[in-house]
Amino acid sequence: MGHVRSEHLRLVWEWIRTAETVAVLTGAGISAESGVPTFRGPGGLWRNFRPEELATPEAFRRDPSLVWEWYNWRRELIHRARPNPGHKALAQLEGEKAQFTLITQNVDGLHDLAGHRRPLKIHGDIWEIRCTKCDRNWTDRAVPLPEIPPRCACGGIARPGVVWFGEGLPQRVWREAEKAVESAELFLVVGTSAVVYPAANLIPLALSKSAKVVEINPDDTPFSSEVDCALRGPAGEILPEVVGR
Repeated sequence: MGHVRSEHLRLVWEWIRTAETVAVLTGAGISAESGVPTFRGPGGLWRNFRPEELATPEAFRRDPSLVWEWYNWRRELIHRARPNPGHKALAQLEGEKAQFTLITQNVDGLHDLAGHRRPLKIHGDIWEIRCTKCDRNWTDRAVPLPEIPPRCACGGIARPGVVWFGEGLPQRVWREAEKAVESAELFLVVGTSAVVYPAANLIPLALSKSAKVVEINPDDTPFSSEVDCALRGPAGEILPEVVGR
């Protein structure tokens, strides 16, 4: 916390205190603090496959069992993770604000475990399963999965309820996210590198609507020079400080 200036913390605390309408965007960084691997970059290999080779409709059509083995492994890793103080501070903030929207790029479900009522999961949920035949959706938190690939009651092969490379975002969820950002007085951008689109488009959208935009991240992002305040450091340290004062 040493490199976050106290006047910046006080400023953000004041914005949080006075804002009636708050929206938050979270990315992989807040989950990484709970031990969830990002599955990107140099350490993102699994059996010599990169995520970009497995998280696609084409890979699933080619070999659904291989794709599900990867997701089963991911689910086992995520299953051990628990919400950190950053997740809990955001859940506390939701309880204090009548108009609060949490938008997340994360599929791990940690915001649910922290107590959020209805996070907008723009990239889906790894614990959701969807039938490729009848489109039925259901939640399955079994670790490990008893059958790979899982099957629906109709006999169809099921897929993970996440957004793959080359797929569009769930339109209803995305429209809700845009609407929340457009009406927010304060927009917190937490633990995201702001390079994954269309999620990163929410930041210039907030800036164009005159919201106060606060970035909380260990490193600079493409929007760091444009936001109203950039707090450098882990979300698990900074969020309890500005929410719980």
